[in-house]
Amino acid sequence: MATWKQFDDEAPELASAIRARLEAHKHHILATLRKDGSPRVSGTEVEIFEGLLVLGSMPGARKVEDLRRDPRYGLHSNPGHHTMEGGDAKVSGRARELEGAEKQAILACYPENPGESAQMFALDLDEAVLTTVDGEHLYVDHWRPGQPVKRTTR
Repeated sequence: MATWKQFDDEAPELASAIRARLEAHKHHILATLRKDGSPRVSGTEVEIFEGLLVLGSMPGARKVEDLRRDPRYGLHSNPGHHTMEGGDAKVSGRARELEGAEKQAILACYPENPGESAQMFALDLDEAVLTTVDGEHLYVDHWRPGQPVKRTTR
């Protein structure tokens, strides 16, 4: 697993491109695992804060229950409206619930502080993928911690 900072340090161009996709739209799709192992998809918002990819949620949300039980997740960026401009970004890994000072530091940065009841997770990365097209080819750039970015062209 790697933090966003490690990803950015190891693959700065890919991290920058994926960050741009995550910042281009507010809402994205989070995949978690239900108690029975089947997938659940939820709308979510994420932010990059001091080297962490952070997900916040209202208390009691199903995605919170899922992540507490099984921290594996997949996050798919909002691809935009009828375009692949900037690419299609996906990251996956394991979520880690933030508490104490880590959580307080993030909450303090919100003008309308959601309060202690908000649930917050750092989304640590096991892989990051950006798919882009140029009219003739489809490119898949894939990163895993400690490895160089690999590009597949189709």
